[in-house]
Order: sequence, then C-alpha cells, then structure tokens
Amino acid sequence: MDSISTGMLCAILGILILISAYFSGSETGLMSLNRYRLRHLENNGHKGAKRVGKLLKRPDQLIGLILIGNNLVNVFASLIAGVIAERLIGGAGIFYAGLLLTLVILIFAEVTPKTLAAINPEKIAFPSSFILRPLMKLLFPLVVAVNYITNGILKLLGVSQQDMENHSLSSEELKTVVNESSALLPKRDQNMLVGILDLENVTVEDIMIPRNELFGIDINQEWKKIQRQLTHASHTRVLLYRDNIDDVVGYIHVRDALKMLSKNQFTKATLLRAVRELYFIPEKTPLNVQLLKFQRAKERLGLVVDEYGDIQGLVTLEDILEEIVGDFTTTKTPTPSEEVTPQPDGSFLIDGSANIRDVNKEMDWQLPTDGPKTISGLIIEHLEDIPQAKLSAKIGGYPVEIVDLSDNMIKTVRILPEFVAQTHEDER
Repeated sequence: MDSISTGMLCAILGILILISAYFSGSETGLMSLNRYRLRHLENNGHKGAKRVGKLLKRPDQLIGLILIGNNLVNVFASLIAGVIAERLIGGAGIFYAGLLLTLVILIFAEVTPKTLAAINPEKIAFPSSFILRPLMKLLFPLVVAVNYITNGILKLLGVSQQDMENHSLSSEELKTVVNESSALLPKRDQNMLVGILDLENVTVEDIMIPRNELFGIDINQEWKKIQRQLTHASHTRVLLYRDNIDDVVGYIHVRDALKMLSKNQFTKATLLRAVRELYFIPEKTPLNVQLLKFQRAKERLGLVVDEYGDIQGLVTLEDILEEIVGDFTTTKTPTPSEEVTPQPDGSFLIDGSANIRDVNKEMDWQLPTDGPKTISGLIIEHLEDIPQAKLSAKIGGYPVEIVDLSDNMIKTVRILPEFVAQTHEDER
C-alpha cells in the first residue's frame, strides 16, 4: 500500500463509504417493503418487484449477503483510514482516524441512507436488486456457509426457517390495516370490510330477534282472526304455531297466501298445505359459518335453538348481511338512534331493551358484550338481582342509572360515557 498515493487512498476511502451506504440503504429498503404490495406488483408483471421477490424468498441469505459486503467494506475502510492518518499525523493519528471514521460512517453510511430507504423503500430496493442478484451468485458459497452457521445457532434458540418466512396476518391485524387505510377507502367501505372480518367473532345469538319479539300466528285460532293477522302482517314470512311458539309448525310466505286468496282457495287446510319447513340453528353458530349454511341450504331464515332444543329467537339472511353493510331501509326493528336519546348534560337515555352490540356500534362505546344481549340484562347480571328501586352502578367503566322501572323490568336507563364522567369529576 506504500506505492499508492495518499490522494488515491482518500478517493478509495470515499468510494468504500459510498458502497457501505449502498449496502445499508439496500438492507433497510428491502426489509421495509410492504410484502402485500410487492406481491401485487409481481402479479402485475413489475420487473423490479419480481427481482426483489426472488431475493426475499430467502431473507436469511439476502441479509447474509448484505452484511458480508457491508462488513468487508467497513473493515477495508478502517484500514485505509489508519494508513492515511499515519501518513499525515503519525502513529497517534490512527486513534483519531478511528473516531472520525466512526462518525462519518454513522452519518453518511448508516443513518442517512437507512432513513432515506425507510421513507422510500421501493425507490431504493428495486434498483439495488440489479446489483444484489449477480452479487448473490458470485458470493453464494460464502453466503451459504455463513447462513449454515447462523441457522444452526437460530435452531438452538428455537427459531425455525418457517417462523422467519411466516408473513400471514390475523383477522385483528387485517382490521388494523383496514382502519388505517382511510386515505384509500371511504369510511363505508372500511366498515363493510371490518364487518366481514367480524363475522367469525359474532354468533347468531348476538343478532337474533329474541323469542319474546317473534311474530307468529296461532293456527288453532278462528279462521277470520288468522286471515286478519295475515293481512296486517309486516313481514313477508310469518311463523305458524299451535297454542305457543314452542309447538311451531313452519312458516308461510305471504305471497303464497295471496295466490290462494286470488284463486278463492284460501282455507285453513290449504294454508297448512302451503306451510314451509323450518330451518333450525344452534345458538352458538358463528355468523360466517351460518352465512355459508344459508347459501348451501338455499334458506333465508332459521329458528335459533339452545342445547335443549328450546326456541330462543329467529335469524334471517338479511340480519347477517346487515352486520356487513349496515341496516337496510326496510328493517322493522328500531335503530339505536331511535332507542338512544341525548341529554343536555352529556348523558344518554336508553331503552332497557336496546341491544348492547348495536348501541356500542352506534355510540362507539365498549359496554360488555360477552354476557346478556340487552342493556336491561346487563344491569340485572351486574346487580345479580332484579332491582326493585332506581339504582346507579358503574358497568364497564360507564356510570349507569336506572330511570324507569316497572313490572320487574328496566324500561329506561341513563348512561354517562366515561370521558364525560371524568370531565365532571375534574370540574369538581
């Protein structure tokens, strides 16, 4: 090295620092790429994405190649910096050269290129793949040897190659991705996607029309009364039963009744012949499973039963679809907006029969949903008794006050959201 001039050594040192910056930026750029966007670009025929995709199939080899190159360059840079410092200052200059080179590498070959690559990973990763692919072929034996040793160490630590290559997202992670894509997706589309992902976490029991709200017709009644009930029915499909809902016969489509009426064939006998069989659903069935079952069975409604076969409620295909797209304009059930009344003090008056999940979705609250389905049931479970007087309690962090109570039923409650309650406490 004595035959090389000091100026030439300085030029070589500068080139080595640039190469070090290239390796540092390439590493960060390649590792910062969005794998799902990369896969999308590969499927669309993007050449740079295809090159990078091949490199990332074995991230351990890619990292090994970059680190081998980066460390070799930095070692040679430190040797050359020592020689230059010794020529200019003397033996003591080697120490100062080490300090100065560390600062230069840190700023120009580490922090700056890595920050740039983290901000624009595609602009760094795609062009760098031109160099890294042939370099991988050139240094492949060395890379394999190094990776063989490092993979052996990782196995001793309980880390396998499959763990390193696992990039799948859970449903909760997917929901986070959807919620953070506000710049790309309208709010309604985000809600629909989250609704689809939530289907597996919601059961038919959570959305069913409860037993006490089911509309049906007792076929043991007088024929004129049956005709009047069918005429004024607000549903296109009506349950038929004998004496009580537990002895359900089936359901009749109002369209079938109108056809018989138009042909003057509308009698109790013809009505019973037109009855359609009912479809029964276990109460713990997840909505994503039930949606598939409705599709396969060509059904649109089913009765929800518990483990003893007792009827608990009714679920329709429309109920499941509403969990995804929101309420239809034809829905007959009251919306949370109709059951929740804002008050001037920041509190809300809510019907005791309001569904907790619906209220949570409408008001963006976090009331417990792992037990009873209604506000009234939630309070009774919390108190472990049916209240006989107006009481107050704190449930799930929300102050709840019973406002109207009659016939052992909670008619109306007042709920003060947690943040409002905290504000009032601070003002005191």
